[in-house]
Amino acid sequence: MNSFSGVMVVGLTGQTGAGKSTVSKIFAENGFAVINADYVARLVVEKGTPCLNEIVDFFGREVLSVDNTLNRKALAGIVFSDKSKLEMLNTIIYPYITGEILRQIRYHSDSGHKFILLDAPTLFESRADDFCEIIISVLADADIREKRIIERDGLTHEQAIHRMNSQLDENFFITHSDYIIHNNEDIDKVNMISKEVSDKIKDYYNTQDLICCN
Repeated sequence: MNSFSGVMVVGLTGQTGAGKSTVSKIFAENGFAVINADYVARLVVEKGTPCLNEIVDFFGREVLSVDNTLNRKALAGIVFSDKSKLEMLNTIIYPYITGEILRQIRYHSDSGHKFILLDAPTLFESRADDFCEIIISVLADADIREKRIIERDGLTHEQAIHRMNSQLDENFFITHSDYIIHNNEDIDKVNMISKEVSDKIKDYYNTQDLICCN
């Protein structure tokens, strides 16, 4: 439950390769301000940031490119094959990510937005679900997700499996979410369901607002 008065923060998460961006786009078209946690994660590790300095202190300069920016492939190669190192990376980076997310929520709230979608692959791991009043998870079949992330990120089969296995399992998302959207092949159906869910959330907000005002 979030503590931002007058604002509905909705968390959007799910499995890698499930296609959250499709759902996020529909919410944006339906009036939601969108905070993209992937963008935030890139922002906090830009060249010269305290977060990047902490990462280098722990993992060494091999995670840097020649221009002293983060070498994402090198870092991914380390953490997605060693769970303990992934956990350490998360320990370093999540406080910076959540701090920036909070700043952006306040910005959108101060700008008059009533509906905010927090699109975050690691919503639960980073504890950013604490900011959310409603949580939506996007799921898809394993073979479809593997194909998508191989095409999207240029991974090998083994790298894709490592990345998929590093995430929470499907049952966790199901039991910790208010809405589940399955995104396998039928894009029109996904768009329709996403619009329906976003409308329901807006109706819920408006109903609660009326109750508070009466």
